[in-house]
Amino acid sequence: MVPQSRSASQFHIRAATPKDLTALAEILADSFHSRAGINGWIYPVLRLGIYEDIRNRLTKASPHYICLVAVVAATVRPNSWDYPAGTVEMALRSNYPWPFANSCQYPYLSNLAVHQDCRRQGAAKQLLLKCESIALAWGFQDLYLHVLENNHQARSLYFKLGYRLHRSDGSWGSLLLGKPRRLLLHKRLQAPPSDIPGG
Repeated sequence: MVPQSRSASQFHIRAATPKDLTALAEILADSFHSRAGINGWIYPVLRLGIYEDIRNRLTKASPHYICLVAVVAATVRPNSWDYPAGTVEMALRSNYPWPFANSCQYPYLSNLAVHQDCRRQGAAKQLLLKCESIALAWGFQDLYLHVLENNHQARSLYFKLGYRLHRSDGSWGSLLLGKPRRLLLHKRLQAPPSDIPGG
């Protein structure tokens, strides 16, 4: 179990490696899927599917894909490698399906999740800020992500970091079944000031 007293400065952000897969699959499954009722029976299958999805993306080694982890130092968990406390993925997306639409691509964040013992301690914020610096290094100044309209805690974090509503994605589920809509958020990134005088 991860101690409750971690602070943002005590998380280290790095690229995920294959040895992180089991922990990341558990974090994501726990964050996005309930274990209540019949879901408890299918939870291991969902977790395995998440594991395989991340493993496939990691092994493809696309130049514009990254999976990041926020880690807690190994000293917190003796006899273990640094412990993943959270994760996020970033890759390029396009509004158009055809191959020559590369000029319309943009960085998109997905699967931001934090271990339940490490929430509200700054890991998600650090992961998002690291993604912003990577997106700028890739040559992009716009970053997008989706959030459910009823996820007030996540929306609050995104708005504090400068994300704004780009559009609301309606669906038959939201219209007919009252399910929460997905909100596409956007942030215009600012390059850090140059250290060179006059630059």
